[in-house]
Amino acid sequence: MKKRSALSALSLLVGIGLVLSACASGTTNESGSAGSTKNSITYAIGGEPLSLNPVTVNDRWGLTITNMIYSPLARVEADGSFSNDLAESITMAEDNMSVTVVLKPDLLWSDGKPLTAEDVVFTYNNKMEPKNGNSDQFFIGGRQIVVSATDERTVLFSLPSPSAAAISNIVTETYIMPKHTYEKVTDFSAPQLDPVALGSGPYMLKEYKRGEYFTLEANPKFAGDIPNIPELNVKIVSNADTAKTALQTGELDGALITTQQADEFAGSDVKTYVYPEGRVAYLGVISNKIADPDVRQALFYSLDRKQLSDASWLNSSYYKLAYSILPPSNPFSSEDVQKYDTDVDKAKALLADSGQADLRLVLGYPNSDPAYSAQATLIQEQASKAGITVTLEGLDQAAVTAELEKGKESRFDIFLGGYIMGTEPDLYSSLFRTRGSNNSFAFSSQRVDQLFDQGIAEFDMAKRKPIYAELQKDISDAAIIYPIAENLKVLAMNKRVTNVEEAKTVPIYALENFGKLNLK
Repeated sequence: MKKRSALSALSLLVGIGLVLSACASGTTNESGSAGSTKNSITYAIGGEPLSLNPVTVNDRWGLTITNMIYSPLARVEADGSFSNDLAESITMAEDNMSVTVVLKPDLLWSDGKPLTAEDVVFTYNNKMEPKNGNSDQFFIGGRQIVVSATDERTVLFSLPSPSAAAISNIVTETYIMPKHTYEKVTDFSAPQLDPVALGSGPYMLKEYKRGEYFTLEANPKFAGDIPNIPELNVKIVSNADTAKTALQTGELDGALITTQQADEFAGSDVKTYVYPEGRVAYLGVISNKIADPDVRQALFYSLDRKQLSDASWLNSSYYKLAYSILPPSNPFSSEDVQKYDTDVDKAKALLADSGQADLRLVLGYPNSDPAYSAQATLIQEQASKAGITVTLEGLDQAAVTAELEKGKESRFDIFLGGYIMGTEPDLYSSLFRTRGSNNSFAFSSQRVDQLFDQGIAEFDMAKRKPIYAELQKDISDAAIIYPIAENLKVLAMNKRVTNVEEAKTVPIYALENFGKLNLK
């Protein structure tokens, strides 16, 4: 899955007039769960989605809901392999200059109308529009991929030049929209998308109250198996302790929880599932606000990533230390980079040589996640030992994103974040290319841009790896990102909910298909 930065999306929300339901009022039914019945479950997400627009959606909670309502052509699994969704086949041409996608027969939208190649072309043309903010992976060497329909089921993606990342970049996390519903929308970067969401996923949106809940019902036109559970209630619970308590009382059937909370459910009616996401947790620097690389390096040398990781995820059974922009589990990851192992004396010397006797920095972070709060407090403490004063600004996710979008005008100097980009290394280019759509670091390097170009043009795995190893080293030397760890996630689910393994734990969404779940 793009597996995108959690700190980059614009807020686009579906505009819907909605009626309150028992899901919001906390009515307790015969199962003892608020909003849950013998035919429904209640699942919590940790915040208001920043976007529900398939063209721009970029955040964990927005993607979670989008994945329930819409379908992509295919999915990229954790190991980098592909599994077809709407696509029957995806084929690269022998000359590597085009990708042909054939859709499955008889696909339908939830309103019963046919899903065709024209819908795919419509979706990709809007996503490929640079002003909409999610187009990076559809450009090769600065030139855009061209998409066309050759018949009702066949879509041709014509490449400007050969790309080893083409199939991954094309199918990764692009959710197909119905042309007949959205063709009159003129601005897909606007803060509101009308009309009401209509998709081809396992569920349909029935009700939505901003900041409180979503009610979804099974889509009878879904191309896969119709969901076993007719109704899915999704509550927005931003406080981790509140979610934990609701799981313990049965008010919630499922939620992502912190690693510190996992042991508290031992022997209870709640089962936990620990799984990898390929996520890199990091401290980022807005480089045009701290322009001297030596000052950035001084900050990094003052830190201790193991202490940061233990404070965030309890112990090393829940994380692996990260030193590169790629997570340690990525086959292209290299540890032949500057690791910035803790050296307070070196940090002080670098600051002295740079004339920074009284360095003061503002650290922004999302305060709804206990891991971020723990990291922020510890960074403040560790940096002080080198004479760096760090002021903490914990805000909600949307406010942090909005502040980072100001770039040099942001009141932040440094920030905490995490991204999930997948196995294909070119997908990380949106974070580190000059003017990349997710480049919150304000980083610009002609050499790094050239290495991304070289990497995408090389099809030989043995030759691609050294290119990306060199790229990782260059970015590390620039000291614009301090990788902390690749951390695992923990899904908690009431034992009345079964088939969790069949629903498949995956990065970002928690479960690949909630429709596979069942009830005892």
